Amino acid sequence: MNDQGRKDLVVLVPDKNMQHTIEALLGRPQAFGIRPAVSEVHVHPKRDPGVFRQCHDFLRPFLRSHGYALVLCDREGCGREDRSREKLEADMEERLRQNGWEGRSAAVVLDPELEVWFWSDSPHVREALGWKQAQPAVSDWLEQRDYLRSGQRKPARPKEAVQEALRESKKPRSASIYLELAQSVSFEGCSDPAFAKFKTVLKRWFPPDPP
Repeated sequence: MNDQGRKDLVVLVPDKNMQHTIEALLGRPQAFGIRPAVSEVHVHPKRDPGVFRQCHDFLRPFLRSHGYALVLCDREGCGREDRSREKLEADMEERLRQNGWEGRSAAVVLDPELEVWFWSDSPHVREALGWKQAQPAVSDWLEQRDYLRSGQRKPARPKEAVQEALRESKKPRSASIYLELAQSVSFEGCSDPAFAKFKTVLKRWFPPDPP
């Protein structure tokens, strides 16, 4: 909470999976090299298209109560897949700027979708997916099912790969899986451009407190 009594950050996301993910990530300030931020995460009822088209309208009531606004959505399913991640982000950021958030807002578009952040060799991924020790390495299984080509680090269709892996392990789909992953997986080596922007924005807005 800042000196004016405002909360630090309001975040708009398209679904519960991303809500749990962002809440868990913001709860790990040391992992991002930032100071703790007082934040709240809201889900748009119209999911990715709603976030993309209406983020500026949805966030208008928070202009005075929150210092910064962050908007996240998937490129896949936003309704404008013909446009690049960068152009989608620029579009939302311009509308936010024109509606009172100039200098204190940012948009992050995950390409193709949230699950691209989670695929890694971390044992936490195997555990969250319900993968048993007797089963092959997740990366080997992904290659066998043509989700991952040799030399690739992440599946091209990350959400479908998560869903298929859960079916294979007979673990029910749940938003809590995303919470578990975001709380435990190390993102130190994550090279995804959207995640890099997410980290950069947080570091710019919430630099660590001086010793």
